[in-house]
Formats: sequence, structure tokens, C-alpha cells
Amino acid sequence: MAAEQPERGRRRSSRPRRAIRSKTAYRHLENPFTPTTVFSEDQVAHVHESALAYLQASGIRVLLPEARRLFREAGAVVDDETRMVRLDADLVRWAVASAPSSFEIHARNQANTARIGGRGLSLLAVAGPPYVSDLERGRRPGTLADFEHFVMLTQRCDVLHAITPAVEAQDVPMNLRHLATGHSMLTISDKVPYVNARGRGVVADGFEMIRIANGLTDDQFRAAPYVWTNINTNSPRQLDIPMSMGIIDFAAAGQATIMTPFTLSGAMAPVSLAGALVLQHIEALAAITLSQVVRAGAPIVYGAFTSNVDMKSGAPAFGTPEGVKAAIASGQLARHIEVPWRSQAASTSNTEDAQGGYETMLSMMACLMGGANVVVHAAGWQEGGLTASLEKFVLDVEMLQIIAETFQPVVLDDAELAIDAIDDVGPGGHFFGTQHTLDRFETAFYEPTVFTRQNFGQWTDGGSSTAAQRAHHVWQQWIREFERPPIDDAVQAALDEFVARRTAAGGALPES
Repeated sequence: MAAEQPERGRRRSSRPRRAIRSKTAYRHLENPFTPTTVFSEDQVAHVHESALAYLQASGIRVLLPEARRLFREAGAVVDDETRMVRLDADLVRWAVASAPSSFEIHARNQANTARIGGRGLSLLAVAGPPYVSDLERGRRPGTLADFEHFVMLTQRCDVLHAITPAVEAQDVPMNLRHLATGHSMLTISDKVPYVNARGRGVVADGFEMIRIANGLTDDQFRAAPYVWTNINTNSPRQLDIPMSMGIIDFAAAGQATIMTPFTLSGAMAPVSLAGALVLQHIEALAAITLSQVVRAGAPIVYGAFTSNVDMKSGAPAFGTPEGVKAAIASGQLARHIEVPWRSQAASTSNTEDAQGGYETMLSMMACLMGGANVVVHAAGWQEGGLTASLEKFVLDVEMLQIIAETFQPVVLDDAELAIDAIDDVGPGGHFFGTQHTLDRFETAFYEPTVFTRQNFGQWTDGGSSTAAQRAHHVWQQWIREFERPPIDDAVQAALDEFVARRTAAGGALPES
């Protein structure tokens, strides 16, 4: 495979330097900056109360009979013929009050446990595209090998805090795909894993594999979160069967669920930003309420994916000014109900170009300005979510590391004020050779992994490589040098046996 072949014929000087700064500070990030706002507190409260009133008067369609029964038993008004569920405002208020404001998702390696809530920030890579791309092989359907490459790269990067379903392994049959990807995820990485909410059998197999990997009894597994999933509502105002099953099963097991309406303004949501936001809030509140009806205190995250469409084509648009404002407002709504908030870094660009970088950075800055606790698609998202790019993954990781560096506190003491050095150098001098500089130069500044600071002559002599070309070399190098985290032989054998047994039994198909 291309990732396993050393590059030939490239001038040594064109290869990015290896960063010498330790990345361990990136494992548990806290955003030190105060969230900004687009709405006043009164306006946020008005959106929330409007959503409560709408859920009580008009409700949401719920396709799964079991979910409607649970809602009915909790006091909701349910019409099984239309499948509409109307939720009393007090029921919704109880539900959001019972959801935790912060929690941890435990990893097999406890050093990689993810802290969700407060000022904590967990960054996650691209999740879910059917296609993968790199500079050598172009855009193509994802395979299990591609999925494993993204798991390796995520495991390697401390600035990424959990595993995602980075790309669909389309060379594995659907009934076995969750077994193959789950086995890879749990043996290649010791970070927080993911299970797709695609039906009861898929989730049950995923839970059992995670119990095996962590050496847990069923009671121990249900006592704390060890896995996450994402639930998308069918905007506007519908919860489908597999998503409802996922909410129920994850809540019952005490596992973490991100509730994410996909409210694209102008298509699945009103063209007005305020209308899209109130619809997002309606759907998120309904999903959160179902989880808490199943198990009060079940860990949830308020998901927000409000952006807009291109009104000429109807295609989704990301990294837009409307998306920035929606993200910041979503953070306000999540804080209003005191639950963690998920956002995303996204782009509609089809390649690793300036548009992709600008749109991703703009949407990421909205996440940071709004105080997001979880950012999905933070590395490798391309083509509006249809493609996972290996080069863009590396470029985005560079950006994330730079952001993480901005979170590091500025030391301010007499030694750092450097008054003596300023005095010694005097007017018109330089600080290159001072003892103050010599004592600090190796770790004073962030050292880029793929970005270059060469002047034009040096860059030209080195082959005039673009950022994407340098990123291509970097991800290949990271794969070649990858070392799997340790795993107990008995655990490995138990996972192997489970996957073999479930594969022989036919696995489990997604439900619809």
C-alpha cells in the first residue's frame, strides 16, 4: 500500500522537520477564553421557551413504537395513528435538569479518558464519509484499511481525543462492518471508542466488544460511560427508528449520546437563522427528553449542526458566516439548559486548498468562540462530509495543535519578564545570543509539523512543495512509524473469538 512505501526521489530539505515540542499537554484541553454571544440572555430564554411551547402544542413525530410508549408513560400526549408526540413543558424541563452538566468517557488507557463539559474541549476527527482521498490514489470508496489508517493517525495525535467512524469500510459487508471496524478500533487504539447507532444488534455487539476490551462486567459497564455515539434527528421534527433505538439503548446502558439535529437553513429548516435555531432546539430537547425518560442522568451532549444551503443549488454550505453565528448561538442555548455542547469544523471544498482551510478555520473559530465542549470533523473533513482526506487530516491537526498552543497559559514571573536581558542587549541590539534566549529557544515557540517557514529561496531549493504535498509525506511517515498500544493477550484473544463467533452467526444488519 502507498502508506507503507517510503518516498523516493524527493529532496531531503523538502521534508518537514519533526516537531520537538511535547504534545502531552494536548490530551486534556480547556478553553481559557470567555465564550462570546450573538443573543442577549433574554433572547436565548425566548428561543428556549418558544421551543418548549412548540413541543407542548405541536410536538415531534416519533417512528419507533417503543419510544412512543416510553414518552406516553412519562406523561406525553401520543397519537399512534399520526405518530406525533407532544411533550409537556414541565417534562422537558425535568429532563434537561436531570442530564449531567459534565461527565467523563473512560478509555482503555485511562490517560486518554475524555472529559466532557465545563471549559473542557474534546476534538474529534472526521466521521462518516463514504469516500476517502489522498494525493496518490485520488478519491475512492473507503475500505477497512482506510478506516484503520485513520484510527492509527487519531491514536498518534494527542490533540485528538476519541475515535470516530472516520470513513465507511465499504469492502466489508454491512452485516459484518461493525464487527470489523470495532475490532480494529479497539486493538489499534486505546482512546475512547465509538459505536454507530444503526440498530439493536449493531449496538449490542459494539457494547460487548467494549466490555471485553476494558475487562468489565455488565454492571461495571453500565455504571459509567465507555463509548460515545451521535444521533441525528430527521429534520424537520422527526425521530426515526434506528436513532430512537440508539437513544434508548445508550441511555439504558449509561453511555454517552450526542443529540444532533441537522438543520440546514433554507432546506430542512427555515431560511431565517432564528427559525433554524428554534427548530434545532425543539429537536434536541425532544431527543434529550427521550434519553432521560429511559434513564435519568444518562450522559448526553447537545448537538448543533445548523448551517445553510446554497440557494442556487440547494447544496449544503459550511464555513459560512451564517454557520458561525448559528454555532455561537447554539453554545448559548446549551449553556442555558446547562448541558455540554457539540459543534463541528466543516468545509465544502473538494480538495486541500485555500477554501478548505479558510472554511474549516472559520467554523473552528466559531466553535472556540462559542465555547464548544466537543468538536466533531475537526480533522480530515472534505467535500461537505462526503470525503475523508488524509492530507487534510494532517493539515487540520497542525491547525488544532496551534489552537491548543494558544490555550497554554502565559508564564509571567520575573525571569520571563526578562528585564535583565533587555538591559544587557541595549538599544538597537538583538536577543539571538543572550543567555535568556539560549535557555529557552528549543521550547519557546510552537514548531510546525507540516507548515513551512522557509524563505522563497529555501522553499524553491527544497522542491517548492505545497502544504498538501508535505502533508502527504507526513501521514505516510506517521503510518510507517505507528506502534500499536499494548493490549493484554487474553483480551486480544477474547475480542478475536467474539468477532469470529458473531461473524459466523451472520453479524447484524442495520435497522430502518
